[in-house]
Amino acid sequence: MSMSSQFGEIVKVTVFGQSHGCAIGVVIDGLPAGEAIDYDELIAFMARRAPGRNKLTTSRREADVPELISGVTERDGAIVTCGSPLCAIIYNKDARPADYSRDGGFYRTPRPSHADYTARIKWGEAADMSGSGHFSGRLTAPLTAAGAIAAQILARRGIYTGAQLLSVGKAHGSRFPLYPTKEDFAATASREIPTYDEGAVDSMRAEIEAAAAGCDSVGGIIECAVIGMPAGVGEPMFSGVENMLSRALFGIPALTGVQFGSGFDGATSRGSKNNDPFIIRCGTVATETNNSGGIQGGITNGMPIVFRASIKPTPSVSQPQRTVDMDTMTETEIKITGRHDPCAALRAVPVVVAVASLVMLDLLTIAKKI
Repeated sequence: MSMSSQFGEIVKVTVFGQSHGCAIGVVIDGLPAGEAIDYDELIAFMARRAPGRNKLTTSRREADVPELISGVTERDGAIVTCGSPLCAIIYNKDARPADYSRDGGFYRTPRPSHADYTARIKWGEAADMSGSGHFSGRLTAPLTAAGAIAAQILARRGIYTGAQLLSVGKAHGSRFPLYPTKEDFAATASREIPTYDEGAVDSMRAEIEAAAAGCDSVGGIIECAVIGMPAGVGEPMFSGVENMLSRALFGIPALTGVQFGSGFDGATSRGSKNNDPFIIRCGTVATETNNSGGIQGGITNGMPIVFRASIKPTPSVSQPQRTVDMDTMTETEIKITGRHDPCAALRAVPVVVAVASLVMLDLLTIAKKI
């Protein structure tokens, strides 16, 4: 069975390439024709995810400038979708495959909590695990490009997606308000550490710096909100909004969990407290609270869609770790070198925005609202 690197029902997204290959990219099928793409805005969105921007991220430096090679045309000086599959390619400029020697390297001694072992079992010697190959967080660059395009299409319809780093290790910030605004999203994204609670920036930075100083890494939780989605989008059971979001989100490397609305906290509450009372707000039906996360029965209810995603600590840490030698079938020890993020959650924030935007665009297209 081949890799499944695609998601979406009508707006289909396919990611291709390997971390240390010549290029990585994405194909988006099903985009509406005639949609303008602001390339400068696309590049600005990509910069939020790009590596090597400050000392809190990996030192690998990539420009992450996507080249749109199909699916667009020029009209009145603007880049416009033409209805055919859009393909965007990003060339890798700062790959160092020498950090991942095949002979006696991670193919033979798999890195703990990486996909080295499972890839070898599934594909044998054909598996390319240099820089984690197709499993690498590097593949989120083209995914982010695709989501940036989707976000522009949604914004023209008054729909906006924003995300924040809610916690890093033991440092916690405040959740988005009940009705977050696009201005809240912009202010959050502009910070060195993209958290809504500006007062939490220093404690989060300290967590990341402490992990890096100890040749270690730290995880985090990302909160995402979508505003402007109309009520009535989605399907019950297995095609619900939560289902489609979760399937796509788990394609983000290091993402280990997703919860909507009150999530697991709701499991320790009472129904009388966790229920969202209906009210009339600005002439329309709304809810007084949003413990449902804007979704009921798999269908949007018009409130902001809110979910949180957990990102595990980067498994590449520069400390001795126990593993096995697959050739001799003995236990051994390795120490990982190379360039790695001390906190993968930091750069995953715009990736979550991108994926959520793509899923929202697909859901609206299915509902024939685009």
